Amino acid sequence: MIGLAYLWPTPGILEGPFSLSNLANLGVSVIFFFYGLRLSGDKLRAGLSNWKLHLTIHLTTFVVFPLVVWAALSVFGTDETRLLWLGAFYVAALPSTVSSSVVMVSIAGGNIPAAIFNASISSLIGVFLTPLWMGLFLSTGSGDYDLAGVIGKLALQVIAPVVLGILLNRWLGTWAERYKKALSNFDKIVILMIVYTSFCESFERRMFQSLTVLDLLVLGACMLCLFFLIYGFVNLISRLLGFNREDRITALFCGSKKSLVQGSVMVTVLFPANVVGIVLLPIMMYHALQLIAASVLAQALARRS
Repeated sequence: MIGLAYLWPTPGILEGPFSLSNLANLGVSVIFFFYGLRLSGDKLRAGLSNWKLHLTIHLTTFVVFPLVVWAALSVFGTDETRLLWLGAFYVAALPSTVSSSVVMVSIAGGNIPAAIFNASISSLIGVFLTPLWMGLFLSTGSGDYDLAGVIGKLALQVIAPVVLGILLNRWLGTWAERYKKALSNFDKIVILMIVYTSFCESFERRMFQSLTVLDLLVLGACMLCLFFLIYGFVNLISRLLGFNREDRITALFCGSKKSLVQGSVMVTVLFPANVVGIVLLPIMMYHALQLIAASVLAQALARRS
């Protein structure tokens, strides 16, 4: 999609009621509606008992991650890399990924029900906390960030569909579970459309002209360091809290991963179109690198058992 946007950006920047960007925005609302449709109240209530594990995962995901990146920004941030730091902080503010977290926990021999519960809850919490973190971050750096407008757009495009889906779960939840694979394919199509239109806009406005290959390599190295730093932190906290092996594995993989799906679909709500492409770069890199690193670590843990 990035290559196509570079070679043929025109369809992605066309305006109109049926433009690709408008269809992608509509697709975001549909994704969150189906997400709410698959959220069962019974499953959520059943998973609440292991509260130490849940707190460890969600405090790491939504508090430790952003504070670490914010601290690094205060030391290493420059005006030239401002947009990349914005993307890096966006990575830190995102919820944990769902499917790959559960897969890694399964490979390593962790607590799979707890992984499913925490990954699902993380996505729901992220709908509210990710915009709040970004509003705080952007308001600190620039006073003209319209947090009220973003929250209004978020409520209409994301929160309302999730709530509607949850309300309809009783009648349509079974149908949503039955066609989960088809709905997942729909999610992927929407994400590809968002990536294409975002990079079309960025290439058209020449947003990447100032970035060199060295900048991209340094960004990738920083994203990998961030993953291992958080992974090490969760490992230490899990041992201090006396988690058993299964719960520690669940905390490690649910607490250190970030969701490209959520990042892709919320980026159009939170940021203006002219910076979306470059803001997406860090989460795309983090997502790819976390999959490689987590798969190696999960297999190592599985062999160790």
